[in-house]
Amino acid sequence: MQRPRLIVGISGATGIVYGVRLLQAARVLEIETHLVVTKAGERTLAYETDLTIQELRSMADHVYPDADIGAAIASGSFPTIGMVVAPCSVHSLAEIAHSTTDGLLTRAADVCLKERRRLVLLFRETPLHAGHIRAMAAATENGAIVFPPVPAFYTRPNTVADIVEHTVGRVLDLFGLDAGLVQRWTGQQTRQR
Repeated sequence: MQRPRLIVGISGATGIVYGVRLLQAARVLEIETHLVVTKAGERTLAYETDLTIQELRSMADHVYPDADIGAAIASGSFPTIGMVVAPCSVHSLAEIAHSTTDGLLTRAADVCLKERRRLVLLFRETPLHAGHIRAMAAATENGAIVFPPVPAFYTRPNTVADIVEHTVGRVLDLFGLDAGLVQRWTGQQTRQR
């Protein structure tokens, strides 16, 4: 039986930790990952982590340059369970929302939409102007799920890693995958001291 395939896109917005942690969680779940990182994403990696681009690429099963618009993930005939763009810049969101793809990351996202596959965009921009909001609405109308990585404080996170874990777990939930990262709400208030 073939392992499920998930495309992971990393664009140049802040929050590359979400893409990194998603790749790590997918590996534990034995999900076959297909990674595409934009040039701006590579730059953000250097700003926000101590990882090299080679170390990031080694976390995925398959890696494609953003310029390779002929890659397998650019075709609807290549079966996947969908794609997550984590983080998703406003530039990538706008291209996806308006079907004006300029590279492999946005082309693969567009393919997910046309094939009616799950596409989750961890949009990282604030504050928002009307153009951002219209792009989010257009992406949603086309079938994407816009998922700003807003922390859940009912879990009483102690670290940034706790916040990232919960968000990545909730993203994986959207694909029916449980990585054990989410502290589930039970309706019961618990006090931690």
